[in-house]
Amino acid sequence: MTPKEQENHREQENHGPGLDERISAALVGAAVGDALGGPVEGWSPDQIAERHGGRIHGIVGPWYGDDWRTARPIAPYHKGDGHVTDDTLMTHALVRVYDTVRDHLDAYAVAEHLVPDLMTNPRWIPELEAEALPLHRVFLAEKWLVARLAYGHADPREAGTGNIVNCGAAMYMAPVGLVNAAHPAAAYAEALDIAGAHQSSYGREAAGVLAAAVAAATAPGATPDSVVAACLALAKDGTRTAIEQVCEVAARHTDFESALEPLRAAVAPYDTVGPDYRAPSLAARRPSRLHSVEELPVALGMVLVAGGDFRHAVLGAVNYGRDCDSIATMAGAVAGALGSPVPEEWAKTVAESSRLDLWEPGRVLTSVTREVFGKDVRRRRAHERAFAALGGSPCSD
Repeated sequence: MTPKEQENHREQENHGPGLDERISAALVGAAVGDALGGPVEGWSPDQIAERHGGRIHGIVGPWYGDDWRTARPIAPYHKGDGHVTDDTLMTHALVRVYDTVRDHLDAYAVAEHLVPDLMTNPRWIPELEAEALPLHRVFLAEKWLVARLAYGHADPREAGTGNIVNCGAAMYMAPVGLVNAAHPAAAYAEALDIAGAHQSSYGREAAGVLAAAVAAATAPGATPDSVVAACLALAKDGTRTAIEQVCEVAARHTDFESALEPLRAAVAPYDTVGPDYRAPSLAARRPSRLHSVEELPVALGMVLVAGGDFRHAVLGAVNYGRDCDSIATMAGAVAGALGSPVPEEWAKTVAESSRLDLWEPGRVLTSVTREVFGKDVRRRRAHERAFAALGGSPCSD
């Protein structure tokens, strides 16, 4: 081992896993959380416990068993048995856009690359157990991307206006945080630009803050508390207040069982969906400066409750119910980025059941992230030289 390699090894020992490991754990962790939460999405903690004879502690089968093909409201999706949902399909699609562009993204990249991918490239869809266009699986809030950008020719930066306000953009923003590793403010700004094509109001804000949370989690020595602090430094309006209130409650708990009801009570004033997840209120998913999506604050709360431990955070998110596949996706991404290992048995089962290589997106995004950082350094140095030539004084630290 060369002296430089020895130095890097010592640095990693001091600061935890390196960039490669954190990116892989964040993306694999998001997919695993998604797959665990999918079969119980839309139900309450009590309904989940009754259906499964107690809390869920791993991968479970479909809610309606062998009747999943026809039972409403789940049909025709095979949710369960380790199948990922549209959260992961969209996350992997965004990674492919980064792989194509090899630089920071904006709303135009969504129109030029993500939308055509959804529309024209058949892929294996685990919940359909068939190869199909991703467009045929994604939810209506994601189909909006195609309607507005491919057919409506809307300005990509404004195309999210008019869509239902939900966590549809936030659920796949982890790659943005990883490309901007250890730079939450940059991740926040980039995600807001990207998400403008998809969401508005607090849905767009959630996308920015989730990306910031993942970026903050990759920083050497990061903790759940430092992640939440980074989020609160950037978040605006109802999103900031909801995170603050939920995380204040989460700090009083060290076990997800005791936290389930208190976290729901803390986020309820900011959630527009209402107490019955399957019968949203009249105000549900409408723009507002006072409200927040439910998923992001609860995901951060569960990471706090778990002390950053992946297994505990994801199981808390799953047993919370409601939109728990997205909550567990976000919690899994943040916990993975913090360096908490994803249980190997879960990752292996999800990969095999979903017929997806969960590790390849991490390898791709690590390469992109290093390349983008190199471009950022060159751009920054060019700016420094230009500023100096103008007679600008360098700032001292």
